[in-house]
Amino acid sequence: MLIPEELSPSLGYDAVGTSREHGERIMDCLPRVGCVFADDERWWWIVPSGSHIGVTWPSSTRYAIGARLAEPSWTRALRRARFGRPRLIHRPEGQSPYTPPIPLYFLICRLAGSTPRWSLGTGL
Repeated sequence: MLIPEELSPSLGYDAVGTSREHGERIMDCLPRVGCVFADDERWWWIVPSGSHIGVTWPSSTRYAIGARLAEPSWTRALRRARFGRPRLIHRPEGQSPYTPPIPLYFLICRLAGSTPRWSLGTGL
């Protein structure tokens, strides 16, 4: 996924993939939304690198380190359509491309019906 040039991904970036149905609800509930990409199967939320550390994202989501996956949902779309990459569907108002990961995490857990789980260890 290519972040628009004028936005600074100074913290690096990963992506969290949700279903299209959850994506629409998430967009309506979060007070601030960064770059969001979509393909025919998922909405991809750009979060700072390492947003998977210490938390367990629900099994209904996909977490892409560096916003890349070995078999991303858009690979299959490439075979069926002329475009093979997710398209940008939401551009943030400010200069940050990120959706805040903690509110995103809690909202995704709620929509998935799962209990948020995290580790208190830092690994340092």
